[in-house]
Amino acid sequence: MEILGVELPGGTPVLSFTLGHGEDPYQVAWESGYRVLRPLSAAGTVEDLTVTLQVLPHRRPVTPRGPQRVRTTLRPGEVVGRPVVRQRLAAYALVVSERGVLATEFSDRTAVPGMWGLPGGGIDPGENPASTVQREVFEETGQEIEITQFLDVQSDHWIGHSPSGVVEDFHAVRLIYAARCDQPRDPVVHDVGGTTAAGQWVSADRIRDVAWINGSRALLGKHSHDVLRTFSRRRTA
Repeated sequence: MEILGVELPGGTPVLSFTLGHGEDPYQVAWESGYRVLRPLSAAGTVEDLTVTLQVLPHRRPVTPRGPQRVRTTLRPGEVVGRPVVRQRLAAYALVVSERGVLATEFSDRTAVPGMWGLPGGGIDPGENPASTVQREVFEETGQEIEITQFLDVQSDHWIGHSPSGVVEDFHAVRLIYAARCDQPRDPVVHDVGGTTAAGQWVSADRIRDVAWINGSRALLGKHSHDVLRTFSRRRTA
């Protein structure tokens, strides 16, 4: 995945790099002398994906922090061979409706069964991330959505078992979108037997009560208030 940094939307790139395995784009940008203001766009398919960020020079001393911290989900004392190195590009959505925020429960095929996250998944060959979001949201919850904004980029790096049991050195790069659902229904999982066990609409006053995975909790803390407020304003306009 290519990362471009521009100081103004539509401007000439002042920063350009290929996101390496285990790298966080925000950290790479900072160590290159730039602070990320906000993501602007994600263009192309998974094979040639380019993410553009709005950046500004931070003009501060830079101390390289080295690679992103690697977590492990292996059992204590578990002995494994050399992990399979894998970088996965995926797209997720913070979907809001009059019923609240859409959440999906992880199945027992994952390392976090019973925990909750935002709907989404891996970008298929030839697919752009916006199409991935719409497909995954329908497969996991049966909802039809309208994407409203490219919201964030999230990077996570760990070593653990994949759903198939293979031990992987896994770098998850998640493109996060805001989306609205104007005709919310009770969630139904169409992709039965996958990594999603169930779905639910979570009202705004219950968001903190849900057992979110860390990445989703961080995204909700950062973005849910503004996304819900924007949705409410558009409904009453």
